[in-house]
Amino acid sequence: MNNQEIILENLKGMAKMIRDNFGSRCEVAVHDLRDLEHSLTYIAGELTGRKIGAPITDLVVKELQKKNGTPKDLIGYRTVGKDGRILRSSTAFIRDKNGKVFATLCVNYDITDFLNFTALLQDFTKPDQIHNEEEKQETFAKTVHETIDSLVNQSIVKMGKQPAMMSMEEKVSFVGMLEERGAFMIKGSVDYIAAILSVSKFTVYNYQRKFRAMPKLNSYEGGSLIEKR
Repeated sequence: MNNQEIILENLKGMAKMIRDNFGSRCEVAVHDLRDLEHSLTYIAGELTGRKIGAPITDLVVKELQKKNGTPKDLIGYRTVGKDGRILRSSTAFIRDKNGKVFATLCVNYDITDFLNFTALLQDFTKPDQIHNEEEKQETFAKTVHETIDSLVNQSIVKMGKQPAMMSMEEKVSFVGMLEERGAFMIKGSVDYIAAILSVSKFTVYNYQRKFRAMPKLNSYEGGSLIEKR
């Protein structure tokens, strides 16, 4: 067994230990980058629904290309799992004795319920004057993706629950809220919002049509649309 194989076996043991320590909300994957099309060699947990032999993720491919083969570890970034649940993820790039990147250790943790609880606390503790200032909130984004993500997060807080927990009616309200905030003016927003809602982009367009067909509305409370009177 060569040096790389020994490291891979050790990573599998580490992956199982991390998952066992953090429980069912956690998923840990080991990827062998020597075969990108079938890189997943071990996975503990079921958050993303992947099986052994699944390909490497697009994010890792981009990092390998961008960093010319010497990528830096990615810590605490946000991803979307199956059923639209929100994950906090980290990816460590593993090197052999010669310093060559040949594997990754990836940790995903489901934070959906924590985000729901945070939104509930914010809604309960926020003074009225702050609540009324929400529409003046500004995010100085460095990328278009950050702008879309900010609009989505603001809408999630307003709705009071994560997309994975929303009914179809609430998703229509959510899409309507994003439309009124101008999210759909940004290129690529439909695909991103579809991923957040765990639906197709055609379903997002259908939600838009349903929202536009409703009576003129002026507020949202707990995911419900309140008609003007």
